[in-house]
Amino acid sequence: MGVIELTIALHYIYDTPEDKLLWDVGHQAYAHKLLTGRFNEFPTIRQFGGLSGFLKRTESEYDVFGAGHASTSISAALGVAQALHQNKKDHRVVAVIGDGAMTGGLAYEGINNAGHIGRQLTVILNDNEMSISPNVGAISKYLTRLISNPTYNHIRNEVWNLTGKLPLAKSRTRTFLKKIDESIKNVIVPGILFQELGFRYFGPIDGHDLDELIKTLKNIKDIPNPVLLHILTKKGKGMQVAEKDPVKYHGVKPNGKKLDKVEPSSDPKPSVLPFQGVFGSLVCEIAYNRDDIVCITAAMREGTGLVPFAKQFPDRYYDVGIAEGHGVTFSAGMATEGVRPIVAIYSTFLQRAYDHLVHDVAVQHLPVIFCMDRAGIAGEDGPTHHGALDIAYLRCVQGMILSAPKDGNEFRHLLYTALNVTDRPFGIRYPKASSVEFDKSGQAELLPIGSWNIMNQGEDAVILAVGPLVFTAREVALELARDGISCEVVNCRFIKPMDEQYLSSIPDRFDYVITVEEGVITGGFGDGVAAWLLENGYKGIIKRLGLPDSFVEHGSRAQIMDLLGLDKKGLIHTIKELIPVSEILKV
Repeated sequence: MGVIELTIALHYIYDTPEDKLLWDVGHQAYAHKLLTGRFNEFPTIRQFGGLSGFLKRTESEYDVFGAGHASTSISAALGVAQALHQNKKDHRVVAVIGDGAMTGGLAYEGINNAGHIGRQLTVILNDNEMSISPNVGAISKYLTRLISNPTYNHIRNEVWNLTGKLPLAKSRTRTFLKKIDESIKNVIVPGILFQELGFRYFGPIDGHDLDELIKTLKNIKDIPNPVLLHILTKKGKGMQVAEKDPVKYHGVKPNGKKLDKVEPSSDPKPSVLPFQGVFGSLVCEIAYNRDDIVCITAAMREGTGLVPFAKQFPDRYYDVGIAEGHGVTFSAGMATEGVRPIVAIYSTFLQRAYDHLVHDVAVQHLPVIFCMDRAGIAGEDGPTHHGALDIAYLRCVQGMILSAPKDGNEFRHLLYTALNVTDRPFGIRYPKASSVEFDKSGQAELLPIGSWNIMNQGEDAVILAVGPLVFTAREVALELARDGISCEVVNCRFIKPMDEQYLSSIPDRFDYVITVEEGVITGGFGDGVAAWLLENGYKGIIKRLGLPDSFVEHGSRAQIMDLLGLDKKGLIHTIKELIPVSEILKV
């Protein structure tokens, strides 16, 4: 809602899609979607088979660059501008970035390089003092000096009006004032930073004044060098409930309108806390008993469930802004001094800090705990948020411990176990879903590192399941038992290291091994199991189930799990096909 006027002005002034308009993340581009041929489809946004909640190149020629993680627009726009120059095309390039995304280092890497190259590029800084969580840090304070000190605009307007009343030399006086205008602005308004980096700075102007926006964009659009236009907006402008609660209305939710060719969502309403809520409860529980615990997040206080911790332990809560790499290295520094950092981060956002995790944490054997939210299917946010890769990219990190709780109670056990490890990083991954079972007054149990737990005993096949898929596997085993197929179900709560004692028992007991995980099959948990068994002489059949070697689209969790065959029905079908076919081949 905060960029309605800006979006209209941009499409009015610029010749899109020939001129290139890039948005930083997708939530500020809803109006852009409405104005670029997707008005009738808009009720399907974030639904399975409907419009994406983010920019998507395959969805429209107007979506120049897709993004699900913040702070990318300036770097991408500079790449587009340079490519146009190289291809001898004379089109304009505009990047729209929010002040929240300006807490990310990538934005400044892009600005630094753009100022050096000097190519035509317009960056519009949409300053609404708010990303998802309240913005933090020196940059946020720098930009919001305007709100607390409106001296510049006040002086400028008063003096300008006064000179208009002069009987003599009015024109000469105003010319002189224009010359000193930039000097006054540099003292009071936060623009000198960008000017020193090679950008011409304009603003700030009212981002809800359509006439002013159009006039300003028209004046600056043909400047051949990098330009930054600073606009001030109000998040949720024009919608009272959104203005009062900008966090809740940061992004839209599917409105429930059915699509012609798509089954409606069948996600059950959780009867217990989601994993995010369990995490928030557990870190508070731990912090009451231990003074060495801190929590760190990268602008995801609400999403990771850290609101209660931030309120109860403000001196031990750190929001580093949209700077995941810094957050991980920051946590490593704290760990060197005996503090126990718990980093709450989305699985896909940790990808941005992979090098930091390896070099700054793992290589130094530092006991940083990574609690990875949105591991697996993240629902309507789609491929940029599905935590598909964390098992694969963390299994190969030397010394890393990686785990996945089946429910909220086991989450407690794993978190306390992680705090008992002092010589290496420890990862706990969990989906955006119900925690199935959680006792707020339950007692913690320290688990042996690498231990698995047999949930159901069987004779014909073993299902090695990771995370809440353990419960799906148990239901599958009960169903298959009615058809005479006996399946053992194992809760593989430790992905790395694996329970080698249990694995060594498999060759003598089972001809069929099925691994089930909510992550990519390539390089995943199933790959680890298969490699170990084959190296140790296993001659049976191994079937790995998980996410495919393609990016999974958006939709409800239930719809996606059904599509991938990872729900009860899909697992039963796969196992029933596997065992008879294998028997025929053996004969």
